[in-house]
Order: sequence, then C-alpha cells, then structure tokens
Amino acid sequence: STVRMTSIGYLSIVLGTVDFVIPLYMDEHVPRAITIGLRLRGVDVLTVQEDNLSGKSDRELLDRAFALKRAIFTNDVDHLVEATKRQQAAQPFYGVIFAHHLRVSIGTCIKDLELPSLDRRRNN
Repeated sequence: STVRMTSIGYLSIVLGTVDFVIPLYMDEHVPRAITIGLRLRGVDVLTVQEDNLSGKSDRELLDRAFALKRAIFTNDVDHLVEATKRQQAAQPFYGVIFAHHLRVSIGTCIKDLELPSLDRRRNN
C-alpha cells in the first residue's frame, strides 16, 4: 500500500491505499458551493450529510470513506491528525484532501479537485 503526502496548489493530500483520490466524500464543514461546483463538472461526490452521518467523529468518517472507497475532502485539521495516526499504525484509508478555508478559495478548490477527475476520464 502506498502512503505519501503531496500537494496540488493549496490542497494538501494524504494518500492512503490508492494512488488516485476520487471519488470524494465531503466532510460536513465543506462549503456546499464546492460540492455543487464539482458535481456540475462531473466529479463523483457524496456528502456526509447525504450519508446521514453528520456529527460523527473523524475516525468514524474516515472508516466510512474507506468502506465507500472514497477520499475525504475536508477543511478540518483533525482529519489530518487522524490520517497521520493511521499512517503510523499502517491502517488502510483511501485518502484525506485538506484545504485551509482561509488560504484557498472555493473556485480554486473546485479547479484543483476536478483535475484528477479529468485525468481519469481521459484515461478511461
């Protein structure tokens, strides 16, 4: 399994057991405009709210994202802490994509998150 940290623009990505970090599982604190923008561009997105898991712990959300074979997108630093714990314990997860809400715009998030999806669609 591959574990590494990388960046796309202002997004920090912690990759778990896959090298490609889509489809996405959107944390409950992510602005709805990002989810809508990604869906309009054909990105496979599921929100925590749609999955009826609002208020669950970061650990539970990472477990759920793994069960769904999705990377979680968040602006909650605590997800990075949980991802680091999982890396150190060699526990599988699909990935965490983090964007600090004060350092990256909604438009930049949409553009940067859409890029891996476009690459994948071109290769299929």
